[in-house]
Amino acid sequence: MITLYHCSDARSFRPLWTLEELGLGYELKMLPFPPRVLSRDYLKVNPLGTIPAFFDGETRMTESAAIVEYLIARHGEARLGVGKEDPAFGAYLNWLHFGEATLTFPQTLVLRYTRLEPAERRQPQVAEDYAKWFLSRLRAVDAVVGEAPFLLGERFTGADISVGYALLLAQTLGLADRFAEPTAAYWARLQAREGFQRAKAVQAREAASQGVAAAQVSAMIGQG
Repeated sequence: MITLYHCSDARSFRPLWTLEELGLGYELKMLPFPPRVLSRDYLKVNPLGTIPAFFDGETRMTESAAIVEYLIARHGEARLGVGKEDPAFGAYLNWLHFGEATLTFPQTLVLRYTRLEPAERRQPQVAEDYAKWFLSRLRAVDAVVGEAPFLLGERFTGADISVGYALLLAQTLGLADRFAEPTAAYWARLQAREGFQRAKAVQAREAASQGVAAAQVSAMIGQG
């Protein structure tokens, strides 16, 4: 049984969205954010206290983009991935990791200095500098999705899930209204996917059924 520990709209949304796109069975364990503070027992699952934590049999993983890659390679049956013999394989891997390393990272600084730090330690100028850094990196996305529906042309892949989560986080942080038109249209296409909508629905349903208040899981997100 696949088990995913998740906070709503946190980085663990990447593997959740992948699970829904692939139609795999899984158990979803919802946590308040940040779990290392609000759910101390979670430290027994992941000593770092970060989200996600993912289990598939004896496999244990905590990196969201790596879990996407794992699910596609292990369970995808040629869906959402790109084979190593495909000319687009390098581009696929590059975008898959670009979503986390290049796009999500600067947003965590925006999150920290606008929401996570106590009021006296917040740094609006630092947050704005990193917001501009993130938005400048979106130029690479604009250049591709202005010419095709997805990052690899007509194919929706795990790379779109990785980059798509960065756009979801940007929306949460109030940065989506600063997207250029190609990325704004791309983000709308991603949100229209049934897999994305199912992932959003299941996290809301499971949060309610497991007694995790929406305010706890959505007020502060992005670490882990």
